[in-house]
Amino acid sequence: MLCSMPLPALRNLEITPIEQDGQTLLCLQDPEGVVGDPAVLSPVAFFVASQLDGTNEVTDIQYAFAQHSRGTLLMSEDIMKVVVFLDQHGFLNTEEYAARRKRILDCFAASEIRPAYMAGKSYPDNAEGLRGFLEDLFAKYGEASSGAARETRARLRGLVAPHIDFQRGGGAYAQGYRRFQEQDAPRTVFVFGVAHAGGFVPFILTRKHFETPLGVIETDTDIVDRLACVCRWDPFEHEVLHRTEHSIEFQVVMIAYVYGPSARIVPVLCGTMGTEDGAKHPDEIEEIAAFLGRCREIASDGGGNVTVIAGADLAHVGRRFGDPFDITDGIISRVERRDREDLAFVTAGDAGGFYRSVMKDGNARRVCGLGCIYAALKTLEGNVRHGEILRYDYAPDPAGGIVSFAGIALT
Repeated sequence: MLCSMPLPALRNLEITPIEQDGQTLLCLQDPEGVVGDPAVLSPVAFFVASQLDGTNEVTDIQYAFAQHSRGTLLMSEDIMKVVVFLDQHGFLNTEEYAARRKRILDCFAASEIRPAYMAGKSYPDNAEGLRGFLEDLFAKYGEASSGAARETRARLRGLVAPHIDFQRGGGAYAQGYRRFQEQDAPRTVFVFGVAHAGGFVPFILTRKHFETPLGVIETDTDIVDRLACVCRWDPFEHEVLHRTEHSIEFQVVMIAYVYGPSARIVPVLCGTMGTEDGAKHPDEIEEIAAFLGRCREIASDGGGNVTVIAGADLAHVGRRFGDPFDITDGIISRVERRDREDLAFVTAGDAGGFYRSVMKDGNARRVCGLGCIYAALKTLEGNVRHGEILRYDYAPDPAGGIVSFAGIALT
């Protein structure tokens, strides 16, 4: 890379401010997961990174920085140190990065198995360690129900569980999946997750089976194919998003722990639904209605042998998420009040009511689970008689903010 030539462009990255020793730094992460490790930049280094658009040369960045800093000269050597650092970490659009990405994606495409991407990062990557980890989690958040209580309970048809990490969301995970543990394994489990890394289609399918440290959980490919038949878009075009998406993976880990390989899954990532301003409801979009109608048909035909899970967090509030305020007790109370207002529709099995409730303020709380909860409720439509919030909670985000979530049983 020569100073007199345009410098490579910065890739599309997730950027998070973090506080360290009284200074605000910027953490760069790869949403595609091609690069596993994050990189942390100083404000000056991040300014350089932000100028890497594929057209700017070193002198352009020097001029921009001088304007930004009221005349301070940034040495070309310092600029190039940042560029080399980013290039070595795989954060620039270069031929080397393109080749690396292609190797990884080709390997994923060729495999029948979706590897356990978060194993060793968010939970133990071996069977003994994971089983002990989850046993401790379940023990921490209450005892199992008595045999009499289990016998009088209606069969669980659906569950809303978090997709925040197990460490912060453990109570909601444990209390939700304990209810699954107390009944016989279903034949099939629909698992709706969130396509955090994009995907400008309503739903993204995969036929791949899901690896966990406790064994491989098979995907019901016959059902996946039945769903694909009603799609007016290519439901596999963005299949690669399943590779690193944790919202389904965490649910599959729990299914593997609770049921083992006896249950098969239908993994569905939820992308764009409705309009950002809520003016157009998903029910008014024919292709969404057709897909969820087929899901509902399959779930109804399966009777008690099909259950439905939404791996969904709720509100994302605070500076980490773009709000201009710090978190206070008052903010937390207001978030919980609005969350519970929305969740009243979930426990009633009312998908449309839930969607409208979240969107009446333009989804100001950034409820990332909006789409997958809506999809799960539509799949269960007409088959939910009762809903119960088993646990509602929130957790701080390390970069400043809170994320709320809940465990909700639908019978």
